[in-house]
Amino acid sequence: MNEDKLEPLRKRPIGVFDSGVGGLTVAKEIMRQIPNESIIYFGDTARVPYGSKSRETVTRFSRQIVHFLQAHDVKTIVIACNTASACALEELEKECDIPMIGVVKPGARAAAEVTRNGRIGVIATEATIGSQIYSHYIKELAPNATIYGKACPLFVPLVEEGLWQDPVTEEIARRYLMELIDCDIDTLILGCTHYPLIRSTVGNIMGERVTLVNPAYETAKELKRMLGQKGLLNREAPELGSNQYQFFVSDAAEKFKQFANSIIKYGILSAKKVNIEEY
Repeated sequence: MNEDKLEPLRKRPIGVFDSGVGGLTVAKEIMRQIPNESIIYFGDTARVPYGSKSRETVTRFSRQIVHFLQAHDVKTIVIACNTASACALEELEKECDIPMIGVVKPGARAAAEVTRNGRIGVIATEATIGSQIYSHYIKELAPNATIYGKACPLFVPLVEEGLWQDPVTEEIARRYLMELIDCDIDTLILGCTHYPLIRSTVGNIMGERVTLVNPAYETAKELKRMLGQKGLLNREAPELGSNQYQFFVSDAAEKFKQFANSIIKYGILSAKKVNIEEY
């Protein structure tokens, strides 16, 4: 595509969505690593969590959100949710004519690269663990690796309640992680975008010998590479007052805004509630 046609595309925002607030860890990394880009973020706070829902339900919810983001003329979509990446990405890519990336492949690639003994742990929601998607991608890159998955369903509500460094979170984390410690893993994928918010707790329990892989960081890096490859990186920072970062939710906008401001230090002025079922 020639430069004249690419220039308007470059200025379009990046669409980012998650089942709730966890995807803010991805949005934060995009803001940090690609500061010239604008973002339209959608958090499906009315229907969180996705991790205990069926593939069909997660795909239906994700499809509605993609339609919403397309209505905002985004140039690419980041599925900032491991469950939706595992359950819906493949289907949505067939239906969507704009580039789309999930958080699973970048995380799997990083884990395959950093492991020393080939024993990799994955903590995630029940749906992500059940899909075996991390195992599938890691095995493509490191066929001899052994992957140990552990569903940690209570982490999402604990994070959503802001109990990041609470004794109850540490106690539950110890119970979940004990069997992974016994497996002698040297790499652990934080396979849900909520989990980086309790990274220090997980890291303390696993010890220095275990490398933690944060798919939010890896996804922003992959997004930057992909946009560069397609000539879609915005070359100039948006004008002042241009509403560079916009946030939408399906419920509890005020609670989301308060939570978002505790994660992202860019001053989130508002979060607008939308009826996502209309899409």
